[in-house]
Amino acid sequence: MIHPVVKYGSEVLLKPAAPVTVFDGDLERLLEEMFESMYAANGVGLAAPQIGIPRRIAVVDVSAGKDPKAKIVLINPEIIATEGQQKEEEGCLSLPGIRELVKRPQHANVRALDRKGREFTMPGEGLLARAFCHETDHLNGRLFLSHLSTLKRDLILRRIRKMTKAGEW
Repeated sequence: MIHPVVKYGSEVLLKPAAPVTVFDGDLERLLEEMFESMYAANGVGLAAPQIGIPRRIAVVDVSAGKDPKAKIVLINPEIIATEGQQKEEEGCLSLPGIRELVKRPQHANVRALDRKGREFTMPGEGLLARAFCHETDHLNGRLFLSHLSTLKRDLILRRIRKMTKAGEW
């Protein structure tokens, strides 16, 4: 089942998500639906709040579905180490059509649980490090807009308000 992606303005995107404590068939189904939803939206990462589910779950695939081994499940993730810096254009499925240059770490190590509840750590570099940070931000109730200057953020929010008023958001 493909879930619609929740857009900016929805409360679920602005609140920290609840930790996952149950690892069962329902979680397994949700994970598969999250991958389907992410691929349908042409994303490389998706956090559960982005489909209206306030739980600390994210899926990442920087190959965009081209490499089945690139699928990563992050449950209750934490960024435990970062190094370096990259400044690249970043977008978000919850902010369609909006892309801005965002500073992120060049390297980021994440600690998380897998789909069976086993803890693991994984290093990420470049786009993968960016995805780890972006999706973890979502689970903490933050969007990439919080990494922009006040001026840029205000301009984007003004644009979203206009689009909302016009029924285009």
